[in-house]
Amino acid sequence: MIKEFLKHLFPRVVLKDNLRFTYTFCLGGMAFTAFSLLIASGMLLLFYYQPSPDKAFDSILLLESSVYGGRYLRSLHRLASHFFLVFIFLHALRVILTGAYQRPRHLNWVVGLFLLCLAVFAAYTGYLLPMDQLALWASQTGMELLNTAPFGGAIRDVLVPDGVGQPLSLLRFYVLHIVLVPLAVLLLSFLHFYRIRKNKGILPYL
Repeated sequence: MIKEFLKHLFPRVVLKDNLRFTYTFCLGGMAFTAFSLLIASGMLLLFYYQPSPDKAFDSILLLESSVYGGRYLRSLHRLASHFFLVFIFLHALRVILTGAYQRPRHLNWVVGLFLLCLAVFAAYTGYLLPMDQLALWASQTGMELLNTAPFGGAIRDVLVPDGVGQPLSLLRFYVLHIVLVPLAVLLLSFLHFYRIRKNKGILPYL
């Protein structure tokens, strides 16, 4: 099974036309590169961030004012998240315009759609973590919008059981942002890449 999996990831023979940059513009690859940069910069930010309502904002100030390269590191993480979302949206648009979502790639389109939703959710959960006024009000607005959706109230109660910015809610956003959502994105990305090879998409066997 492992041997077959590696064969699908690293085929020995590919179609020459499929290696052209204009074939896909490498949007999926650039999105995954941005995600990798998010993981690397996020792991470094973990050494300074404190997930509590009374210490979160102070830890951000400490990072930007007293840590060498701290402001650059936080800006890098923020910009990488913007590029991650932009590349995924453009990748989805390219797939729609070229009809690459049709059979036999329809299941992989579903996987990609889940990745798009997770990318948006990751950005939303990370937005609250600095605990400044903008983060609090933006997160509050998101929760109010969620409350109008079907089953939104139940989801809201799970995400913010004690209110936006309160200890338990901040902790849940923190765990979702640094563990659960990135892990889900990583696993679905591997499945996405595997299905591309399996469906003889970007790098097909001959």
